[in-house]
Amino acid sequence: MKKIILFVVVSMFASVVMAQPIKVMLVTGGHSFDTLQFFQLFDRMPEIEYEHFAQPNANKAIANGVADDFDVLVFYDMWNKITRDEKAAYIRLTKGGKPFLFLHHSLVSYQNWPAFEEIVGGRYVEQNKKIPEEEWSEYEHDMWVYCSIENYTPVTAGFRELRFFDEVYNNIRISDNVRPLLRTRHPKSAEYVAWENRYNASAIVYIQPGHDKRTYETEEYRKLLFQAIQYLNTFNK
Repeated sequence: MKKIILFVVVSMFASVVMAQPIKVMLVTGGHSFDTLQFFQLFDRMPEIEYEHFAQPNANKAIANGVADDFDVLVFYDMWNKITRDEKAAYIRLTKGGKPFLFLHHSLVSYQNWPAFEEIVGGRYVEQNKKIPEEEWSEYEHDMWVYCSIENYTPVTAGFRELRFFDEVYNNIRISDNVRPLLRTRHPKSAEYVAWENRYNASAIVYIQPGHDKRTYETEEYRKLLFQAIQYLNTFNK
């Protein structure tokens, strides 16, 4: 009888633990976006609980240790101003194994901080007189992008092909150390449009599609983002 009661108690505790939502710190700022539809994208994920932080307050919060209370950090910002203490906070988070999901234009952030490129696993290179013109990245709006699965992981599970009417990036830098997830043959796009990276103890995923509501509102994109968040949460320490 005692064993039965113990089993029931343990089962109930496990159910409560499993039912706990994934706590997401959602960061935006520095680039306009379809605000209503973007937040609706996350509202439609009942398994997550998110809190929104806009830059520059987001980086201030990260420097003050607020990110420690979240399971996964999701970045949809495009920001360049960052202090020494804020940089140190990002690095501290990676040493502690905090998982990161970077979306779309977040690849453009912190052009003058080399470590950020190493964290994300790539960079969109903005026009700069100090950088040769042939190294500048490019973008093109309103393109149909067909994506094939380069590697099957929990992020890409259940997909055979994805299609988005979105913005493409070309001539971007992608580290040789990343694990590609999605690939496209679009002539105006970089070959890989999603990848997984490691930096210190952190697991990182980058997903390039996600320019506006036409992508946010697709079931495939919502599933892709949720699976990425769910996967990254397994690395949360």
